[in-house]
Amino acid sequence: QVQLVESGGGLVQPGGSLRLSCAASRSIFGINAMGWYRQAPGKQRELVASITNRGTTTYADSVKGRFTISRDNVKNMGYLQMNSLKPEDTAVYYCNVVGTWRGEEYDYWGQGTQVTVSS
Repeated sequence: QVQLVESGGGLVQPGGSLRLSCAASRSIFGINAMGWYRQAPGKQRELVASITNRGTTTYADSVKGRFTISRDNVKNMGYLQMNSLKPEDTAVYYCNVVGTWRGEEYDYWGQGTQVTVSS
């Protein structure tokens, strides 16, 4: 089993920036995609950004132009750079990795990190 640990969340003023990190406990093989999701109180979890094993990125319309997803396969790390943060970005952010290894699919989640955007 692989553990994913997010970090980098916190309290930031509107217009500020944060960089979230996702660390895997060990190398992960057969990754199809890594994604960042978020869940605000009373709302469903939503996809914020994803990056495939080929580097193709997708973003929710609400974060396009402000957030950037990246990954470092050597360091087993994923990142979400968040700029121009808005109060509506407040949520718990989760890291997710999906893939297939030796014929078995996997779907790993981190425990989440809180991001609060408020003045």
